[in-house]
Amino acid sequence: MKHTVEYLKLRLGRPIEEDGATAVEYGIMVALIAVVIILAVLFLGETLETLFSEVAETIDQAGEEG
Repeated sequence: MKHTVEYLKLRLGRPIEEDGATAVEYGIMVALIAVVIILAVLFLGETLETLFSEVAETIDQAGEEG
């Protein structure tokens, strides 16, 4: 692989930039973000369910009274 890079550098007359994120790095970032979202839902899921249930119950009671 190193020989191929050196060959291309010579043929193109300028150095090849090896900076920047590749598709693999973007894939890893997306996977890590997905893991964080899943963990947040798992840890906060029950709390959010309780909160939304209480809000829905309050709305139902307000609707019955009005």
